[in-house]
Amino acid sequence: MAVPTKSCVVCGRTITWRKKWERNWDEIRYCSERCRRHKVSPADTALESEILRLLDERAAGATICPSEVARNLGGKDWRASMEPARQAARRLVAAGEVEITQGGAVVDPSTAKGPIRIRKVRRG
Repeated sequence: MAVPTKSCVVCGRTITWRKKWERNWDEIRYCSERCRRHKVSPADTALESEILRLLDERAAGATICPSEVARNLGGKDWRASMEPARQAARRLVAAGEVEITQGGAVVDPSTAKGPIRIRKVRRG
Protein backbone atom coordinates (compact mmCIF):
# COMPACT_ATOMS: atom_id res chain seq x y z
CA MET A 1 0.00 0.00 0.00
CA ALA A 2 1.34 3.42 -0.97
CA VAL A 3 1.78 6.00 1.76
CA PRO A 4 -0.65 8.93 1.21
CA THR A 5 0.81 12.34 0.43
CA LYS A 6 -0.47 15.87 -0.12
CA SER A 7 1.03 19.29 -0.74
CA CYS A 8 1.57 22.02 1.84
CA VAL A 9 -0.75 24.93 1.02
CA VAL A 10 2.00 27.49 1.73
CA CYS A 11 5.27 26.14 0.33
CA GLY A 12 3.98 23.38 -1.95
CA ARG A 13 6.31 20.74 -0.53
CA THR A 14 5.08 17.17 -0.16
CA ILE A 15 3.61 16.14 3.19
CA THR A 16 3.83 12.39 3.83
CA TRP A 17 1.29 10.65 6.05
CA ARG A 18 2.38 9.87 9.61
CA LYS A 19 0.81 7.57 12.16
CA LYS A 20 0.21 10.47 14.58
CA TRP A 21 -2.01 12.11 11.93
CA GLU A 22 -4.19 9.03 11.48
CA ARG A 23 -7.28 10.63 13.04
CA ASN A 24 -6.97 14.04 11.42
CA TRP A 25 -5.13 13.46 8.12
CA ASP A 26 -7.86 15.30 6.18
CA GLU A 27 -7.25 18.41 8.30
CA ILE A 28 -3.45 18.53 7.80
CA ARG A 29 -2.61 21.48 5.53
CA TYR A 30 0.90 22.60 6.51
CA CYS A 31 4.28 20.85 6.44
CA SER A 32 5.74 22.79 9.37
CA GLU A 33 4.99 25.28 12.11
CA ARG A 34 6.67 27.98 10.00
CA CYS A 35 4.20 27.39 7.15
CA ARG A 36 1.29 27.34 9.62
CA ARG A 37 2.31 30.80 10.88
CA HIS A 38 3.09 32.25 7.45
CA LYS A 39 -0.09 31.32 5.51
CA VAL A 40 -0.53 32.42 1.88
CA SER A 41 -0.42 36.21 1.58
CA PRO A 42 -1.65 38.49 -1.22
CA ALA A 43 2.02 38.84 -2.27
CA ASP A 44 2.22 35.05 -2.64
CA THR A 45 -0.92 35.07 -4.78
CA ALA A 46 0.57 37.86 -6.89
CA LEU A 47 3.64 35.68 -7.54
CA GLU A 48 1.41 32.86 -8.77
CA SER A 49 -0.46 35.25 -11.06
CA GLU A 50 2.81 36.63 -12.42
CA ILE A 51 4.08 33.12 -13.20
CA LEU A 52 0.91 32.34 -15.15
CA ARG A 53 0.98 35.73 -16.91
CA LEU A 54 4.59 35.27 -18.05
CA LEU A 55 3.86 31.74 -19.27
CA ASP A 56 0.79 32.95 -21.20
CA GLU A 57 3.03 35.43 -23.04
CA ARG A 58 5.41 32.67 -24.15
CA ALA A 59 5.08 30.05 -26.85
CA ALA A 60 3.60 26.68 -25.92
CA GLY A 61 6.22 24.59 -24.12
CA ALA A 62 8.42 27.61 -23.32
CA THR A 63 9.79 27.99 -19.81
CA ILE A 64 10.53 30.80 -17.39
CA CYS A 65 12.94 31.13 -14.51
CA PRO A 66 11.68 32.01 -11.01
CA SER A 67 14.13 34.94 -11.10
CA GLU A 68 12.05 36.56 -13.88
CA VAL A 69 9.03 36.53 -11.60
CA ALA A 70 11.06 37.79 -8.63
CA ARG A 71 12.54 40.63 -10.70
CA ASN A 72 9.16 41.71 -12.02
CA LEU A 73 7.59 41.92 -8.56
CA GLY A 74 10.54 42.30 -6.19
CA GLY A 75 12.01 45.59 -7.39
CA LYS A 76 15.60 46.32 -6.41
CA ASP A 77 15.53 43.67 -3.67
CA TRP A 78 14.32 40.93 -6.02
CA ARG A 79 16.61 38.25 -4.54
CA ALA A 80 14.48 38.19 -1.38
CA SER A 81 11.56 37.14 -3.61
CA MET A 82 13.35 34.10 -5.06
CA GLU A 83 12.23 31.51 -2.49
CA PRO A 84 8.65 32.86 -2.41
CA ALA A 85 8.65 32.60 -6.25
CA ARG A 86 9.80 28.98 -6.01
CA GLN A 87 7.09 28.33 -3.41
CA ALA A 88 4.48 29.86 -5.73
CA ALA A 89 5.68 27.55 -8.51
CA ARG A 90 5.37 24.52 -6.20
CA ARG A 91 1.81 25.56 -5.27
CA LEU A 92 0.96 25.80 -8.99
CA VAL A 93 2.45 22.32 -9.53
CA ALA A 94 0.17 21.00 -6.78
CA ALA A 95 -2.78 22.69 -8.52
CA GLY A 96 -1.85 21.02 -11.81
CA GLU A 97 -1.13 24.30 -13.62
CA VAL A 98 2.64 24.09 -14.21
CA GLU A 99 5.61 21.71 -14.20
CA ILE A 100 9.06 22.29 -12.77
CA THR A 101 11.95 21.13 -14.91
CA GLN A 102 15.71 20.77 -14.67
CA GLY A 103 17.70 20.02 -17.79
CA GLY A 104 14.44 19.73 -19.75
CA ALA A 105 13.09 16.89 -17.58
CA VAL A 106 10.19 17.24 -15.16
CA VAL A 107 11.36 16.93 -11.55
CA ASP A 108 9.70 16.60 -8.16
CA PRO A 109 9.37 20.19 -6.89
CA SER A 110 9.78 19.11 -3.27
CA THR A 111 13.26 17.73 -3.84
CA ALA A 112 14.58 19.91 -6.70
CA LYS A 113 17.81 21.66 -5.77
CA GLY A 114 19.56 24.30 -7.83
CA PRO A 115 18.29 26.13 -10.92
CA ILE A 116 14.79 25.25 -12.07
CA ARG A 117 12.54 26.27 -14.95
CA ILE A 118 8.75 26.54 -14.94
CA ARG A 119 6.45 25.64 -17.83
CA LYS A 120 2.74 25.14 -18.32
CA VAL A 121 1.49 21.57 -18.08
CA ARG A 122 1.25 20.00 -21.50
CA ARG A 123 -2.33 18.92 -22.06
CA GLY A 124 -3.43 16.30 -24.54
